[in-house]
Amino acid sequence: MPKYVIEREIPGAGQLNAGQLKEVAQSSCDVLRDMGPEIQWVHSYVTGDKIYCVYIAPNEDLIREHAKKGGFPANSVNPVSAVIDPTTAE
Repeated sequence: MPKYVIEREIPGAGQLNAGQLKEVAQSSCDVLRDMGPEIQWVHSYVTGDKIYCVYIAPNEDLIREHAKKGGFPANSVNPVSAVIDPTTAE
């Protein structure tokens, strides 16, 4: 199943406290539960004004539907073509 990186522009994302991040995660999980097992949230990285999310889904349309239903942006949705790390250099 394809993996995607989603860029969400959310001003002040890096300033959200643990309770606020929990609410965001719960909202996302509620939508995912309703959408079924075809789409899965792997994890996210919170930065200054953006959140980068990694999802597994059959297509980009399902990713965008999740964002729309959840009420959060999906400014950029990019399929992952490869994953590299330091062991790639060996």
